[in-house]
Amino acid sequence: MEESIRNVLEQYGIDDVFGPVFDPYFTRHTFTPGERICTQGEQAERLFVLIEGKLKISTTSPEGKRLVLSFKHPLDLIGDIEYVQRTDLMNTVEAVTPVTVLGIPYEALVKHGSDDPVLLRFLLETITQKFFLKSNSLSFNLLYPVEVRLASYLLSMTPIGEVLEEMALSDVADLIGTSYRHLNRVLRDFEQDGLIERRRGSVRLLDRSALQMRAGNNIYE
Repeated sequence: MEESIRNVLEQYGIDDVFGPVFDPYFTRHTFTPGERICTQGEQAERLFVLIEGKLKISTTSPEGKRLVLSFKHPLDLIGDIEYVQRTDLMNTVEAVTPVTVLGIPYEALVKHGSDDPVLLRFLLETITQKFFLKSNSLSFNLLYPVEVRLASYLLSMTPIGEVLEEMALSDVADLIGTSYRHLNRVLRDFEQDGLIERRRGSVRLLDRSALQMRAGNNIYE
């Protein structure tokens, strides 16, 4: 039997943030790996609470270059900045693993939470943390070598025991902020060192421990 939304909120300790008055507005949504939860530039209409799975957050520059910012785990929010700033979606959010989120329309938050100090404090804390992490992510992509960025990306995109269905290398290069040629060279080095196996358009991690050593502290997690 599916756990009630109120029980989920209690499980994550945010039942006081979203009191019973919000219960009629919450809906549960599931996404499969690779599916988009929201797309940068689209109109933001609801707040999502991540309760299961892993998300990839990326941004696209005006020139069309994409860059991965971070990977998110429960408990996290999607659409909180857009709710406060009344802006369109700032980033693209995709499921890496099977994902479950709780959604609540902005209208409900405005109606029942615009003057709620507990909710407003919660949003303030989550938003300030996100700006801090985003600043770090952009710095990481400038300061860390491609080997570290690629190792971190592979670890984040490939849960233990799973295979990464390989994207076009140009897409991966954009996401970690490097060139197609450099990325291909590093992938060949990883394969020669026995860290990964590339076959039929997929990447299998053969030695996670060695990749973790290359990554250090995974810069995207």
